[in-house]
This record gives sequence, C-alpha cells and structure tokens, in this order.
Amino acid sequence: MPDVITDLILVDGAQLTGRVSMRAAITAIGDALRGGFDPENDLPRSIQDVTNGQLLLMPAALDGSVGQKFATVAPSNPARGRERIQALYILVDAETLTPTAIIDGTALTSLRTPAVSAAPVDLLASSDAGDLVIFGTGPQAVRHVEAMQAIRQLRTVRFIGRDAGRVGDAVRAAEQYAPAADIVPGTIDDVRRADLIVCATSATDPLFAAELVRDDATVVAIGSHEPEKAELDPQLLGRSQVVVESRRVAATEAGDVIRAVAAGTMAAADAVTMSELFTGVARAATDRPRVVKTCGMGWQDLVVARLAI
Repeated sequence: MPDVITDLILVDGAQLTGRVSMRAAITAIGDALRGGFDPENDLPRSIQDVTNGQLLLMPAALDGSVGQKFATVAPSNPARGRERIQALYILVDAETLTPTAIIDGTALTSLRTPAVSAAPVDLLASSDAGDLVIFGTGPQAVRHVEAMQAIRQLRTVRFIGRDAGRVGDAVRAAEQYAPAADIVPGTIDDVRRADLIVCATSATDPLFAAELVRDDATVVAIGSHEPEKAELDPQLLGRSQVVVESRRVAATEAGDVIRAVAAGTMAAADAVTMSELFTGVARAATDRPRVVKTCGMGWQDLVVARLAI
C-alpha cells in the first residue's frame, strides 16, 4: 500500500500551466459531454457561509476518476491583493480512495472556468466572431481572453470595469493571450458591436440593457453561483437561447436564470443543457442571441485536473 504522504504528487500553478493548455482543457470538457456524461448526475456540492465569505466542497466521480475541490470565496480579497476564489484540489484513487495528488486549486479554477465557457461557445458562436467585450478585470476575466482566442481569432477586446487602474492591468495581462488583437479599455456602448460578451464580475444586478445585444451575439455569464445575484437582464434571457450546465443547478444557483423565470421572460424548461448541446439533442440557434450561464460544477474540475497527472 502506498504511503499517502510520500507518494502524493504535488502540482503547483506553474506546473499545471505547463502540463495542461487551455485548448486541451476545452477539448476535455467537450469530450466528457460528447462521451455521454450528463452533469445532472454530478455529485452535489456544499456551500457554507462564513463571516468573510463562503466555503465550497466540490466532489466528483467520472469515468473511474474521483476528486474533490476545497474552495473559498472571499469577496473582499481583491482589495487586499488576493484572489477572490482560492482552492486546493485532491485527486484520489478510485478503488481505495487513497489521495494520489494535490493540485493548486486556484490555478485549476482559473483554467477550467474559461474552458467550460469556451467549449459551448465554440458550438454556439458564429465562425467569424472576433469582437469580444469583457465585464470584469480579475483573473477570470483575463483568462477568458485566452479561452476565446483558443476557439476564435480575436480582432478586438474591450475590458469594462469600475476601476480604471484595474482595467489597465487587465488589458496588459491579456495582451499575451491575443497579441494580434486590439485590446483596450471599453465602454457599455461597445456591447452593441460585440459578437462575444463575457461577464466575469461580482455584480448583483444586470450590467447592461438587453437591447444592446445583437441577435448574432453569444454571451457568457460566470460571475456568481448565488440565486439572488444576476449579471444579465431577464429580458435578454427571454429573447435568447439559454444554455446551462444542468437544469438542477440552474434552478437553484443561477441567479440570472432564476430572475428571468420569476419575471416571466423565460420558462425553466426552455433552457438547453450542455449535455443536450454536445450530444446533438439541441442545436445552436441562429435567429437570436445565445446565452451561456455557468455556476461551476465538480465534474469540470475533475476532467481538467486529471490531465495534469
């Protein structure tokens, strides 16, 4: 029997980056869904409120692999120069449940979240989509440039945020991922010209009006997993094809969907799941915007984490 301490594989953030590319992570997410895995069957995660944020425990079992992420969400951390979401990921042997690897979960989250966005966007967005608007200035906002560049040739990127200094930092950080694109600070009016829109904020209310979004645009909202928060206007979901990770998660955690259903602009049954999209049960709409709303699920971490070992 292996010694749990001495036989553990440790993978830090730099090693994860060197071993798993964004393109590989995107492909792995799509392959898991095409292979028949239905996120509706993913193990439920627990979310516990504490004084300064939340504790998340995210287990998963898939194709003979088992793992668990311990994550923390501290909304005030960016002001302290720390990441809002921090984590550790533990892979375990599926038969003995012996821990086999510990991975930098913060780096893993920064990789898998944009990969989960890009996988369905690759099926939903027009082939020539290349004008991207990003709301947010944190690590997730920046890494979404890398993810969108992995599936489309970006022409322009516009970052929108409340703090001009942080917007400038995000612009400079994103240049490495799309060196040929014109990357500059943006304004709300840029939404009118965007065919790709990513919302990666901690906003509690919609960031822009629904009518600004073109019918051929694809919108991604990843900012929260809380039912009382929403980055998107309910009217936008009402006029869009809405893609979610699972209907169970959308009904309990996706504030954008929950608000739209409550407002009567869409029915919960109208949402398309990622499983349906990747297995061909549902097709990308061509007559209206496409909206991808994610909250984050354990299977996604596991699919990407096992690529690092």
